[in-house]
Amino acid sequence: MKKAIIPAIIILVLALVIAVGSQTFLGACVHEDGSFGACHWAARAILGEGALLAVLAALAMALKKERAGLYLAMAPASLLGMLTPGTLIAICGMDTMRCRMLMRPAMLILFGIALLAALVGWLAARKEK
Repeated sequence: MKKAIIPAIIILVLALVIAVGSQTFLGACVHEDGSFGACHWAARAILGEGALLAVLAALAMALKKERAGLYLAMAPASLLGMLTPGTLIAICGMDTMRCRMLMRPAMLILFGIALLAALVGWLAARKEK
């Protein structure tokens, strides 16, 4: 197995955890009355960003010639995911809410690891040529 494909596998796994987790165990606050707040929309945006990373990672595993470019596309997508909860889309104001205690830190860590893996993958893909 080529070294440049390993970061794509890592990013694919992270992207699936991000996409599924943002709607389930790492998701936004659940209100008792069935309503939802701004953190719900942050979780929906994260779902899309996770799906985008999964598609880019799958393409990076399949397409050798375009791998470096795909890794370059994954880096800003990961950065966007890091900025979504709390910066680009507001989340709950109380520090004890689920979105502040769980969703935001988890997404910062998961997208941060994906960003690092994308940069490592880009370097490995450049050396592969």
